[in-house]
Amino acid sequence: TVVVLGIVGLTICQICGPIAWVMGRRTLREIDASAGQYGGRGLAQAGFITGIIATAIIGLVIVMFILVGVGAILGRR
Repeated sequence: TVVVLGIVGLTICQICGPIAWVMGRRTLREIDASAGQYGGRGLAQAGFITGIIATAIIGLVIVMFILVGVGAILGRR
């Protein structure tokens, strides 16, 4: 689930990125605490990382919108 959310966060719906980040971190903690009973650490880590990247992209887009908005307001003067 975390990998799918991470990929969807990178490609289609960026709001899934932070969800993948949080779920991936929680899943990695559960896997580490299970003392080897659970597998899939690589997939969980991939989802975690793609969630971080998607969240960073959201942040950059928000900053760009703010800068464009400020530029448009200042350009009208």
